[in-house]
Amino acid sequence: MFDTLSDRLAATFKNLRGKGRLSEADIDATAREIRIALLEADVALPVVRAFIKQIKERAAGAEVSQALNPAQQVIKIVNEELIGILGGETRRLRFAKTGPTVIMLAGLQGAGKTTLAGKLGLWLKGQGHTPLLVACDLQRPNAVNQLSVVAERAGVGVYAPEPGNGVGDPVRVAKDSVEFAKTKQYDVVIVDTAGRLGIDQELMRQAADIRDAVGPDEILFVVDAMIGQDAVNTAEAFRDGVGFDGVVLSKLDGDARGGAALSIAQVTGRQIMFASNGEKLDDFDAFHPDRMASRILGMGDMLTLIEKAEQTFSQQEAEKMASKLASSKGKDFTLDDFLAQMEQVRKMGSISKLLGMMPGMGQIKDQIANLDERDVDRTAAIIKSMTPAERHEPTIINGSRRARIAKGSGVEVSAVKNLVERFFEARKMMSRMAQGGGMPGMPGMPGMGGGAGKQKKKQKQAKGKRKSGNPMKRKQEEQEAAARREAAGQAGAALGLPGAPAGKDFELPDEFKKFMG
Repeated sequence: MFDTLSDRLAATFKNLRGKGRLSEADIDATAREIRIALLEADVALPVVRAFIKQIKERAAGAEVSQALNPAQQVIKIVNEELIGILGGETRRLRFAKTGPTVIMLAGLQGAGKTTLAGKLGLWLKGQGHTPLLVACDLQRPNAVNQLSVVAERAGVGVYAPEPGNGVGDPVRVAKDSVEFAKTKQYDVVIVDTAGRLGIDQELMRQAADIRDAVGPDEILFVVDAMIGQDAVNTAEAFRDGVGFDGVVLSKLDGDARGGAALSIAQVTGRQIMFASNGEKLDDFDAFHPDRMASRILGMGDMLTLIEKAEQTFSQQEAEKMASKLASSKGKDFTLDDFLAQMEQVRKMGSISKLLGMMPGMGQIKDQIANLDERDVDRTAAIIKSMTPAERHEPTIINGSRRARIAKGSGVEVSAVKNLVERFFEARKMMSRMAQGGGMPGMPGMPGMGGGAGKQKKKQKQAKGKRKSGNPMKRKQEEQEAAARREAAGQAGAALGLPGAPAGKDFELPDEFKKFMG
């Protein structure tokens, strides 16, 4: 969603790099480019004006003018201001001290409230709660049935006493659901309310009546991130008519320009609390302004990536794999382990989304977008077509075995050969990293291994060639060197070395002189 904005900001910052000092004209040009980028991303005009004013004031101050790298300081300022307009700190759910916590979802029809109720229920279940979904959208056809299906998929409870399709009183259902939750020991009640195609009095009255009946601890306004500036207008109308405590952005995986996300928190004064970025129930998470700002500026989102890994990988399994890689040059790490690791990564979600969270990946986002997710399934099929002995020791896979495996997995023979070769290379690299050798083929990089010894040798040789620019000091160095050579010659004669007769300077052969420079 933020690709266009990210590209424009990246191009703007690229023009700043390499400048030792920023003039007022540079700051004005940068601010103009950022303003155009934000307006093209459909950010509300008042938000853009406040944002640009703040950046210009800070960029003209001492923190940039006295900085060694002004471009980095400007990026830092833009990052901090982006965090500010996205809401500042992460806003957490407020839970009731006694009785079930009631969360009411409000918004227009089509914003994705029903699906989001299931996503929120699954997320709360993962946090150790026992949520109950309540079907109070009794107007839209099949809304009650949809909520029941979503609740079943999420593995959470559902309260749907009325069939819906225009039948039933949503206010009474909402009120009864709280008592039902107390009886059945549910600690969170998520009320899914009806929406409309636009703001009208009936929608506001029904939402206000449900609010008064259940006294929700949190009212979450669900907004479709793809509808642009109208999302801000709708949010303001709901805030004034019913009131809400936080915003949930749905459809963040769309290709719209994303201005609503950058505008809504600033305009309404209510923070974005959750974001939905896919069709699956687990494509949902708490909204972190700092992480979203980092993604927009192309700096990745390593914290979210680490959290996903921690949720998917068990510590015990990770330690077991690390010990296999560290022992006997990684030969204990088999194709079975490789398959297990690959399936764990797949559980974390889309490979392209995971790669997109890594810093610097914005430069190759087209290649990431074109990744074929089915390649992982093909690789898994090839490994599963092997015998246990072949998985344990891939070196035994010869031509006839490759043909059999290819036929069993429905791929070309060359694909089997490539997989085995890639496995050996990956095992070698991971083994080296596990043993603390760093990543091979990256000379001169701290912690990356490879080439450090050669670099040191070069430095030592360069040191030996240096001569003082002071004539007196240089003469003294030459005399000391001659004395050392004479002492070396005498020592060589004492040991019976050839070419070192007593009383003569020891001379290296011409070939060694050329080699030593």
